[in-house]
Amino acid sequence: MSPYSDTKRPCKANKEQCVGCGWSVRRRPKDVETIVGLGASRITSAPKVANEGTFPTNLAGYIDHTLLKAEATRDDLKKLCDEARKYSFATVCVNAVNVRYVAQLLKGSPVRVCTVVGFPLGASTGSSKAFETREAVRDGAQEIDMVINVGAVRSRDYSTVLDDICRVVEAAGNCPVKVILETASLTQEEKIIACALSKIAGAAFVKTSTGFGSGGATAEDVLLMKSVVGSELEVKASGGVRTTDDAKKMIEAGATRIGASASIAIVLGKSEKQKKSSSGRKSLY
Repeated sequence: MSPYSDTKRPCKANKEQCVGCGWSVRRRPKDVETIVGLGASRITSAPKVANEGTFPTNLAGYIDHTLLKAEATRDDLKKLCDEARKYSFATVCVNAVNVRYVAQLLKGSPVRVCTVVGFPLGASTGSSKAFETREAVRDGAQEIDMVINVGAVRSRDYSTVLDDICRVVEAAGNCPVKVILETASLTQEEKIIACALSKIAGAAFVKTSTGFGSGGATAEDVLLMKSVVGSELEVKASGGVRTTDDAKKMIEAGATRIGASASIAIVLGKSEKQKKSSSGRKSLY
């Protein structure tokens, strides 16, 4: 059993009182120190490739088929859902305003509905992220990808970061929460700590990038993140994953979910250039 298992889930107090309950002051600093230490020890002994030679036969089942363009139309969303059904992708990932429509389109399908919260900057309050989450779940979202408070991570304001994630996890209920770190904006130490905080808060995944930042997923970051979270959380790679080879590198590094708009190119082994010429839809991921 993990030494921090009693704090893996947020407390059950009224979420509006979360910041002032005192739990963060009394318990979290010690937990952060413990989990970061465990992560560091894993990193020093981690292989250069986490799952070398491992490649799933059902690659589509690893993919969140993504469309986060603000100008996406109903026709674009219907096409996204039709593709997801055809290829059996894990989820479709759309902006919150489109969740209800997409949930209707996918009703009766094994394809799940994923949405984003605090996207793409993560610079909204924890209470507003929690509100977004509750509304998205009511509309039919089954997975939540939230953006971490990057500025608070870089300021070492870890209590704020943790409360931010806790609020979303609590609001999500039984829906898995993926915490987007925006790794291109963080140092190695900050990535480790962000993973540690996500783990303490009860997230289901840590995720590399929004796809809107200064950089995307790298195999090195995926390996680092997996080394910190171990088997207790999963890792999602997103941002710049456009080919089968890209996906293979991420999965070998430890990713169990891929966020991509070039999903069909990935599963069919086409190049992104071929995919664009056939679909006409430019990838953001």
